[in-house]
Amino acid sequence: MNKPKHDMPLSDDFFVPELCQAEALLGLVLLAELLVFVLVLAEPITTGFDWMRLALTSLFVQWIVLLSAAAVCRARSFLARLPASTAIAIISTLVLCLTVLCTAVAEHFYIVEELSREASTQRYIRHALISLIMCALLLRYFYLQGQWRRQQQAELQARLQALQARIHPHFLFNSLNSIASLIDSNPEKAEHAVLDLSDLFRASLAHPNALSTWRNELALAKQYISIEQYRLGKRLHVIWNIENVPNDLPIPHLTVQPLLENAVIYGIQPSVQGGCIEINAHYLNGAFKLQVSNPFMHNDNPSNPRGTRLALNNIEARLKVLFGATARLSIQQQLDRYTTSLSYPCSRPAAEAPHQDENLNR
Repeated sequence: MNKPKHDMPLSDDFFVPELCQAEALLGLVLLAELLVFVLVLAEPITTGFDWMRLALTSLFVQWIVLLSAAAVCRARSFLARLPASTAIAIISTLVLCLTVLCTAVAEHFYIVEELSREASTQRYIRHALISLIMCALLLRYFYLQGQWRRQQQAELQARLQALQARIHPHFLFNSLNSIASLIDSNPEKAEHAVLDLSDLFRASLAHPNALSTWRNELALAKQYISIEQYRLGKRLHVIWNIENVPNDLPIPHLTVQPLLENAVIYGIQPSVQGGCIEINAHYLNGAFKLQVSNPFMHNDNPSNPRGTRLALNNIEARLKVLFGATARLSIQQQLDRYTTSLSYPCSRPAAEAPHQDENLNR
C-alpha cells in the first residue's frame, strides 16, 4: 500500500538528508568550493593569485566531498537504524579515512607538492583536522535541520487532525437537520436518509488518513447529495462533469462534500425554485482542478456567513499543508453563478483502504 504524502517513511526520520539527490549534492559541491576559496585566500600571496593552486585544491576537495557523499548515501539505510551519536561517529570516521586516502593518492600522483616526511605528516594532520571540523559543522547543521523537520511534521499532523475534527461535526449537524425535516413529512425517506448517513459516516471514519482517493471522495459526496435530495426534492439538480479524473487521484479527505454543502445551503436552499449545482473536475499534466458552481441570489443575506468560510478555510489550509504553496482555492461571482475553484499539483496515486470501498458499496 502506498503511503500518503504526509506520512514520511521511517528512513526519512534520519537527520542526514539524501545526499544522492541533485539538490543536496549541489549544495555540498558549492559549500566545498567556498571552502577551497577560503583555503587558497588564506595562504600568503606573493606574485598574484595562484589559479593553478585553486584548480588543484578544488579537485582535491571535490574528490573528498563526492566520495563521502556517495559513501554516506550508500550506507544511509544502515546509519538510520543507529543512535544519532553512533551515526555521527561513523560518518566522521568515514570522512577522515577518505581524506587521508585522497591525500595519499594526491601525493602519489604528484597533485600536491612533494614535501619532506615531517612536512608530509603535518599535511596529513592538517587535512584531517580541516575535514573533521567541516564534517562536524555540517552534521550539526543537518541534525538541527532534522529536529526542525520533525517538529514541523508534528505540528502539521496536529493541525490536520484539528481541521479534520472541525469538519466532522459541521457536516454531521447539517445532515441531521436535513433528516429531521423529513421525519414528519416522509418517515420512509427519513429512514433511508438515516441509513445513507450511517453508511457515509462509516466510510468516513474508516479512513483516518488526511488523504483519500477521488473514487472514495466522490462516493461520500454523492451520498451527501442523496441525503439533501430527500429534503429538497426536485429543487436540487446536480450535473457531474468528472469523466477524465483517475479513481486513485489523491485528494484531501472530505473536500468535495463541504463545497457541495455550501452550494446547497447558500445557493439552492434560499430559492423557492431551487437550482442546479455543477461540478467540473479534470486532471491534466500532473495538476488537478475542481470547480463547484451554484446559483447566486443577489438579495441573499446568509445569517451565518462565517459558516461559509469555515469549510473553505479548512480545505485551503489542508491543501497547502499537503500539496505546498502552489495549491489554490478561489471564489468567483459572475452574474447569477457562484463558483468555488481549487487546484493543486499531483503526480502519484494516494493510499486507499480496501475495506472502505466495501463500506461505500453497502
